[in-house]
Amino acid sequence: MSHPYQYVVLRFVPRVDRGECLNVGLVLHSQSAGVLRCAWHVDEERIRAVAPDADLDALRAALDAVGTMCDRPPTGVDATLTTQGKRFGWLSAPRSTVVQPGPVHGGSAPDPEAEVERLLDRLVR
Repeated sequence: MSHPYQYVVLRFVPRVDRGECLNVGLVLHSQSAGVLRCAWHVDEERIRAVAPDADLDALRAALDAVGTMCDRPPTGVDATLTTQGKRFGWLSAPRSTVVQPGPVHGGSAPDPEAEVERLLDRLVR
């Protein structure tokens, strides 16, 4: 059985005013498989080539926060974000921060968990 899914690529935008970005991760949601997962990879050398003064600790903290939102709604988060689908909608919404989601894309795979790693290899690493 193949499960439909949606995903967004997470982009590091060192200077929001310039709009330049590097892919650093992704969030995948498959309602039928019950999967909402974030995976990321920070290539420090590549980031430093584009943004020598990038705060890599802050970038990792932002990516960890996305991962936490995928795992469970943090304490004190609006009760409307209790389902995976609603959290994916919140995570995939446009924002003006150093970690921004790209457009929503879709696909289908028998194992959405494995698809996360395949997409990470293809789109980020």
